[in-house]
Amino acid sequence: MAAKVKGWMPRFIAWREKNIKEKKFILVLSFLVGIGTAVAALILKLLIHWIQDFLTENFSRTEANYLYLVYPVVGIFLTGLFVRYVVKDDISHGVTKILHAISRRQGRIKRHNTWSSIIASSITIGFGGSVGAEAPIVLTGSAIGSNLGGLFKLEHHKLMLLVGCGAAGAVAGIFKAPIAGLVFTLEVLMIDLTMTSLLPLLISAVTAATVSYIATGTEAMFKFHMDEAFLLERIPYVILLGICCGLVSLYFTRAMNKIEGVFGKLQTPAKKLALGGAMLSILIFFFPPLYGEGYDTIALLLNGVSNAEWDTVMNNSFFYGHGKLLLVYLLLIVIFKVFATSATNGGGGCGGIFAPSLYLGCIVGFIFSHFSNEFDATTYLPEKNFALMGMAGVMAGVMHAPLMGVFLIAELTGGYDLFLPLMIVSVSSYLTIIAFEPHSIYSMRLAKKGQLLTHHKDKAVLTLMKMENVVEKDFVTVHPEMDLGEVVKAISTSRRNIFPVTDEAGKLMGVVLLDDIRNIMFRQELYHRFKVSKFMTSTPARLCDTANMEEVMRIFDDTQAWNLPVVDAEGKYLGFVSKSKIFNSYREVLVHFSED
Repeated sequence: MAAKVKGWMPRFIAWREKNIKEKKFILVLSFLVGIGTAVAALILKLLIHWIQDFLTENFSRTEANYLYLVYPVVGIFLTGLFVRYVVKDDISHGVTKILHAISRRQGRIKRHNTWSSIIASSITIGFGGSVGAEAPIVLTGSAIGSNLGGLFKLEHHKLMLLVGCGAAGAVAGIFKAPIAGLVFTLEVLMIDLTMTSLLPLLISAVTAATVSYIATGTEAMFKFHMDEAFLLERIPYVILLGICCGLVSLYFTRAMNKIEGVFGKLQTPAKKLALGGAMLSILIFFFPPLYGEGYDTIALLLNGVSNAEWDTVMNNSFFYGHGKLLLVYLLLIVIFKVFATSATNGGGGCGGIFAPSLYLGCIVGFIFSHFSNEFDATTYLPEKNFALMGMAGVMAGVMHAPLMGVFLIAELTGGYDLFLPLMIVSVSSYLTIIAFEPHSIYSMRLAKKGQLLTHHKDKAVLTLMKMENVVEKDFVTVHPEMDLGEVVKAISTSRRNIFPVTDEAGKLMGVVLLDDIRNIMFRQELYHRFKVSKFMTSTPARLCDTANMEEVMRIFDDTQAWNLPVVDAEGKYLGFVSKSKIFNSYREVLVHFSED
């Protein structure tokens, strides 16, 4: 008699496997993921706005506010305490963590990520951290998908799909942009688009956007009204703007990496807080538009129609009342935004680069058009149109996602009439930055380690394969002081024709090949005359246990070997990897990876 399954979850899983096909169940889960991510996005936005309004509602518009020197430091400090003593895990670089989970953790994201990023980023941004809330909510959404799939014991390739559903729902929910949510998973997370993956991704994105519509209304996130229709003679200017956006994206990417490298060299959280807090508070004090996400500045530049309205961007600062310095002021903000964003995260805060990308793009587009109109009266470039295009351009450049730039900006603003110029500026920006940086700011860290999952099937399969799954450990080890007789005894107990030679500490010294001693192994008079140290040979190469599969295959090709030993960082022998084992694992992963 079969034992009864205890607990409601195992019983439900057993009932589900019997009555509901997995493909249909994935659709149900994608719907639940869409609802969960949208609610998480709404909670995060509500917390950020509540904290910001509470802290800044009494600020003066006509003079500097010295609390700008205090709030950001307090925010980073509180976030650091929360992460260090409550979460006890690194939660920064949200999208990079998702890419790592897909490529190296089989889609598994830690449970605390379903809530920790919401609290940490709301404190950081609410107190003035110059970052965005989108990357944290994308990590939250992906964690919801991953843990929901894990709850129902789904296989890892289904977990990866639910991770993508969570990301799509998060983008769709926080921006009210379902198409952008879908495109984000394809371009940034590099989830393969198949008929099996398309429907769940769409369900999550549409569900999340619908929940946001119900909660906050159907208006676009940024109100935009196109006063000037796009004219074909402006195409050269649009291409030039795209090139400028690509160069700004390159500056943002490289400067952020270098500044984060400086913070990475600081040993203690106190030093990071001191440097990050000082940088951020001073920059916000002189340039208040750097406070928080910066969406107020974007709304101002997209809807302003006169210098008097645009000049209000200098409120709360020492530049107040100096309208002639508007372009200089905005140019300085473009230069220093990357320092403010890096200082926020490097100092201990939590946030992403979605909002900074949109923010920079809007300002770059405005500066480009306003400067052109000031010095060339023959061709008028509508500032709000070019500010909109700039948002698409910088986002496409920073994220290496031209389609994302087009659809997100169109859905964010309702600027669908500018689809053609949005496409032109996004492609121009993307082509500009890939000439210098082949990977996005999210993926470059993983790409350097060979851990990036891409749309290239061969490389994707190799990335999914792990060293520990192909190492074979059934080789009999011998030692240098052993004589031939002892080696013959070892041969009699082994099914292999290779015998690794290790010292007392377990470090690999060489190998004994059966073919090399076959002519003397049956001559008993030689058993005590020859030692292992006499007839052992070196290996053509050694594989490190941390090497990725692409690197392993390159070493196999270079050495023309069929078997290679694996050692750890200290040179200790761990086992052997064979080409046949890799090929078998490759076929298994490829079949799994390619299932529709």
